[in-house]
Amino acid sequence: MNAISSHRLLAGLTCLAVFTCGPAHAQDLRNGGKLLLTNGVSTIEGSGGGGLATWSTIAGNATQEGIGASAHGTIIELPDYNWTSYGVSLGFFDRVELSYARQNLDTIDVGTALGLGRGYTLNQDVFGAKLRVAGDVVYGDALMPQIAVGVQHKRSSDDAVVAAVGGASPQGTDFYISATKLFLSHSVLANATVRFTKANQGGLLGFGSATQNNHKPQFEGSLAYQVSRRFVIGGEYRTKPDNLAIAREDDWLDLFAAYALTRNVTVTAAYVDLGSIATADNQRGGFLSLQAAF
Repeated sequence: MNAISSHRLLAGLTCLAVFTCGPAHAQDLRNGGKLLLTNGVSTIEGSGGGGLATWSTIAGNATQEGIGASAHGTIIELPDYNWTSYGVSLGFFDRVELSYARQNLDTIDVGTALGLGRGYTLNQDVFGAKLRVAGDVVYGDALMPQIAVGVQHKRSSDDAVVAAVGGASPQGTDFYISATKLFLSHSVLANATVRFTKANQGGLLGFGSATQNNHKPQFEGSLAYQVSRRFVIGGEYRTKPDNLAIAREDDWLDLFAAYALTRNVTVTAAYVDLGSIATADNQRGGFLSLQAAF
């Protein structure tokens, strides 16, 4: 891990989602907080959920009686790229979530091959809002998931690059609906999200193209198993549109292990396969993330 990545990690490290099946502690309830880890974690786009997939969970530890917050950051080390993302999110009364994330993709040597210069970094800002509309992740009907709808507005800082690769616009907006449920008796959490998007590589290479410039439905799925009260393993899969003629875009997947160091701090390590990114194939590597939630 290079010095820049290490600095960004210390400055504010998305994690993959972790939930607990353990009973509520009286102190937790007196403090008005959610059960340990039932707030989920943060995606690379800043919303509450898993590392790659957005969930219906609301950021922060506060219940419907308060306001919660989280700060997060992620490093992904790949053969030809270094990816970092970091940001903050607020949860209001376990009903509404507002989030912001900054994404950076260091192209290292690929930047030279693309004529951008070695180490050219693509940047993007992601502004999100989410509304919980029904259900509860933990409580209520055992088969009724928590359902939320959300929006993410993304702005690439690299207009010239987006135009050069054939992107139709440097900014765009995703819409999604998520359903998440923790099956207590089986220590299993499942999530399914449908995202309507035209983002290229999540938006880092702009949105749409001259030939394909419509929102398309994409799937994000997560499955997690709780090994202990603090330790969870699982995996995620995320489909993506393939709009650009210059380079193939593949789906994403990960296998993760996440551990709650304290009630407020969660660390996650994962193996990720991001496929082909801007002409560089087989982008598989390590994911490290840290989140603090209150």
